[in-house]
Amino acid sequence: MSTIPRVGRIMTFTAKPGRGAELASIMLQVAEGLRGSLGCELYLVSRDAEAPDTVRVVEAWTDFASADAALATTVATHADIDLNAVLGMLAEPPEQIDLDALGGVGL
Repeated sequence: MSTIPRVGRIMTFTAKPGRGAELASIMLQVAEGLRGSLGCELYLVSRDAEAPDTVRVVEAWTDFASADAALATTVATHADIDLNAVLGMLAEPPEQIDLDALGGVGL
């Protein structure tokens, strides 16, 4: 088990029917924008195999303040990431689950 405290987050985004691939593409752009961000240890974007309009992001950070700051900066500084467009393609509000990341493979 890791002794370095970390936090995790699982985000679930449900796109309007047929827009899951488009949503996943934008979330991958967010991931690219986070490369090298202070505190970001993992930002994994996946589509649900059984429900392709559902996109999940699994994150690991040194702390939630780093996560919130890095995500805000990435969205604000990358013109190709339009938060309003993302919100417009969602069928429902995103679900956020915050976690105490204890360790495991890759952490």
